[in-house]
Amino acid sequence: MTHTARRIGRSLALVLPVVLVLSGTLAVSAVPWAGQDSTTQLTASSSEVSTRAKSRAPQDVLRDQLLAELQEKDPGTALTHLQREVENRPSLAKHCISIARALGRAAVEHYGPSRAQSFSRPVCDTSYATGVMRAS
Repeated sequence: MTHTARRIGRSLALVLPVVLVLSGTLAVSAVPWAGQDSTTQLTASSSEVSTRAKSRAPQDVLRDQLLAELQEKDPGTALTHLQREVENRPSLAKHCISIARALGRAAVEHYGPSRAQSFSRPVCDTSYATGVMRAS
């Protein structure tokens, strides 16, 4: 008799938690939440979920700041600030070329090719001049 009782106990010990979890899951999913009828879907749609704004990478923030500065002042000032930022934050060095090229393209749009080229400086291996040349 004890052998049979142990067998039943072991079987219940294995099966009972699974049954409880499944029945609990089904019971929770059938509850009408906040007065909604039970036919509505319980998952949130993308329009209902409030999302946090994605944090921007430092190089993107710097690029936007320098492009705004280029519009307000001149490309020379933006290039000087780019050089200082790269010196102060060496992690930005790998993005210096792409930022300088973006400044070059923006300068051509704002000042025209010949005037934009006059602001050229040897920042990031003359990437600014490359951006001016490709935008022309």
